[in-house]
Amino acid sequence: MSKELAIPTKLLWMDLEFTDFDYPNACVLEVSAEITDFNFVTIGNYEARVKNNPDKLVKRFKLNTFWQEFVSNRDNFLKHNDSGKDLKLVEQELLSLIDDHFDGEPPILAGNSIHSDRAVIKAHWPTLDLKLHYRMLDVSSFKTLMLGKYGVVYEKNNTHRAYDDIQASIAELQFYLDWFDKKHE
Repeated sequence: MSKELAIPTKLLWMDLEFTDFDYPNACVLEVSAEITDFNFVTIGNYEARVKNNPDKLVKRFKLNTFWQEFVSNRDNFLKHNDSGKDLKLVEQELLSLIDDHFDGEPPILAGNSIHSDRAVIKAHWPTLDLKLHYRMLDVSSFKTLMLGKYGVVYEKNNTHRAYDDIQASIAELQFYLDWFDKKHE
C-alpha cells in the first residue's frame, strides 16, 4: 500500500524548543515526542534536552526578542545546557522510538504550528525528516478555522516547554473535536 493510501493509525506529536527562527542556525534546546492513537491515548513518549555550545547558545538567544518575555525559561535552558544530550544522539533516539512504535508506517507529525518544528527537524535531523510522512496535523489550522468561522476561542497556557506544549496541543484539538460532537448531538 502506498503512503498516500495508507490509513494512519497513530500520530507523532512533537514539540521542539529552539532559540530562533533562523532554522539552520538555531540551537535546539529540548524535544518532546508523544505517540498517540486517534483517541489521543498515549502509546509511547520521549523527552530530551539538547546540549549546545554555550557561546553559540547565548548568541542565538539574543537574536530573538521572544526570550525577553520568557526569561526564566531561557535561564533554565542556559543553566542546564551541560546536562543535555548530543543533537545526533537525540535524533537516533527519536528514530528508535519511531521504529519501536510505527511498524514501518510513516509517522504523521502533529502539533501546534508544526511547520516550524518540521523546519528545525529538516535542518538538524535530516534522517528523521525523511522518515516522516509528508502530511502533518497542525492544530493551529483548527484554531484559525474555529475562530474565523465559529468564533470559538480556546484559552491555553503557553509555557513554551516541549512536554507541556504537546499536552496543550492535544487538549486543544480534543476541545475542538468535542465542540463539533456537541454541535451535532
